[in-house]
Amino acid sequence: MNGENLKIETTTAVRSLRLHAKAASYDTITLPIEMQALRPLRPSEVLVEIHAAAVNPSDAKAATGLMPYAVFPRTPGRDFAGRVIVGPQQLVHKLVFGSSGDLGIRQDGAQASHMIVEADAVVEVPAGIDIKAAAGIGVPFVTAWEGLRRAGLPEVGETVLILGLNGKVGQAAAQIATWRGARVIGVVRRDEPYQGHTNAPIEVIATDRMDVPARVRELTGGKGADIVYNTVGDPFYEIGQKSLAVRGRAIFISVIDRFVNFDILAFYKGQHTYVGIDTIALNSIETGAILKQLVPGFASGKLKPYPIVDSAIYPLEKAYDAYQAVMGSSRDRIVLIPGD
Repeated sequence: MNGENLKIETTTAVRSLRLHAKAASYDTITLPIEMQALRPLRPSEVLVEIHAAAVNPSDAKAATGLMPYAVFPRTPGRDFAGRVIVGPQQLVHKLVFGSSGDLGIRQDGAQASHMIVEADAVVEVPAGIDIKAAAGIGVPFVTAWEGLRRAGLPEVGETVLILGLNGKVGQAAAQIATWRGARVIGVVRRDEPYQGHTNAPIEVIATDRMDVPARVRELTGGKGADIVYNTVGDPFYEIGQKSLAVRGRAIFISVIDRFVNFDILAFYKGQHTYVGIDTIALNSIETGAILKQLVPGFASGKLKPYPIVDSAIYPLEKAYDAYQAVMGSSRDRIVLIPGD
């Protein structure tokens, strides 16, 4: 570390959002801005000057006590992008991004002017990627990749059925699957086109227009989908199960009503595999390792971050509005900008 970095390291406080107690509901979340003491860095850590921090549904859920392991008080925020200002010399001044299941939930997170995180957790932002867009990559792409990895990454010739295609995880899964050469069929609630980037044409099925399992069988010559990525949960459980090919793999990441009618006979006769994904179980270093596997896709343009529109950028002072937008009807990727 040079003299400039040592001077920065002695900074005594950072400007951050604070959650002091769980809120009774999303609309009562309180996010005051406070100055927090900065503890000394360990040799394995870096200090990141935050340029943008995304707001995820899990940030709001953790604020309302839906995650019993969430600590209070804390600074929220799982996804971040910024510049390393203290740490190993090869990282200092680098623009980096990252995500975590720990940050903002079990420990102080990214919705602040600065954040301490492990050096192995940060990933250099690929050339050509805007720093705000980099902040929005984290949770959705990590969730999509981890689900597909655990289920067996799709191969050329396989069919991936994505339930909830136009959600952020659905779009990330579509990008990754088409990047790997698989065919993607997407399911939406109402008739609408696919909203995201893709590397190949995607067939879209609207549940209010047709019988999804029948259409999937028709499109696959009767076989069904090799992978069903269910980003919605129980409302689409039955159509996903009925759409699976023999030895198909189903991925689950979300739930509205936790109980479904599980057809054991169809499960074992179909030789199906079910995979559950909870990225909050992944620490910062594990999450960083996943993002590093995705970097070649972003560097080549085969994967693209979500566009960040001006109306989806909020200062810390407007964090309440940002949280309400995420838990409301907005389809935009919402980011917070710490500012000065």
